[in-house]
Amino acid sequence: MNSQLSIPDKPLNVLVTKTLTLPDVTPEEESMIREAAGPDSTVVIVDSPKEGIEFASTADVILGITPKWLFESAPNLKWVHATASGVDMFMFHEFVDSDVILTGEKGLVGGHLADTAFGLLLALTRKIKKAIELGPEGWSLENREMMRFSEIELEGLTMGIVGFGGTGRHLARRATAFGMKVRAVDAFPVDPSDGVTEVEDMNALPDIVKSSDVLAVGLPLTEDTRGMCNYSFFEQMKPTSIFLNVTRGEIIDGPGLEKALEDGIIGGAALDVAPVEPLPAESPLWKFENCVMTPHTAGASQHRGRRNLERFCRNLVALREGRPFEGVVDKKAGF
Repeated sequence: MNSQLSIPDKPLNVLVTKTLTLPDVTPEEESMIREAAGPDSTVVIVDSPKEGIEFASTADVILGITPKWLFESAPNLKWVHATASGVDMFMFHEFVDSDVILTGEKGLVGGHLADTAFGLLLALTRKIKKAIELGPEGWSLENREMMRFSEIELEGLTMGIVGFGGTGRHLARRATAFGMKVRAVDAFPVDPSDGVTEVEDMNALPDIVKSSDVLAVGLPLTEDTRGMCNYSFFEQMKPTSIFLNVTRGEIIDGPGLEKALEDGIIGGAALDVAPVEPLPAESPLWKFENCVMTPHTAGASQHRGRRNLERFCRNLVALREGRPFEGVVDKKAGF
């Protein structure tokens, strides 16, 4: 997998397209980009990828989202730095088969996703969702007893983490702080950290699914992972276990999750992402008391855009100095 380009022999043309995770570029940040790009380089900043079409023909580098139609308008493109943690939207074959390098937030995103994950988890385990729904009625003796007798404590429970990337590591850190035991599995050899002493290979997945009290799936969306969390998958979980996903909704088979909750074969679901987005109002997932959801908002953080912009600038300097990039995406693997 190529992680660096040849040192450019001419000033760079850099196109920046604002997106949901990079809604603005301040004058200070524009100066950072210009300095990192080097003398005489051109930096064009537009409000959306669509507005970037007229500047794409000369672009060597794009910071932002690059749909197929923008990619096809950029014949000189050598490198894209994504402003998105999930890169499945880049996986059209023209891009994958090209020599254009893709970098992004890989390893940077995780803390804010894990914050939301634990908020959702606590909304179920501590009956916070139920208390908010009940409002003043929650103070009745019957409802207070119902909540008190059904709340569970996280300490001593096991969290299984499927996919030990940035989000997985931050989940492990928080789980350890809550006194949970943590097991993690990944398809690739990765270093343990944050309370995980060993990252197991995928042969351990069935045992982790069966033994976890909270099963957190933090996988990228690929052809192999699409729909992998189906009814058969949920059948392997403990009937009290909570399924947790704040990364990619298409990993979930919607009907399978609905049936698993209907049949009571899992203890609940805590989701920031859905099998279909936006999740239709008629979706059965809305009706389950043991399913709590946020509308794909876990990716928000006051620090996210700046972190990624700083990485992009470091990569611009690395390009000019002939060093490898940070956050390189393996286009063939899809992450």
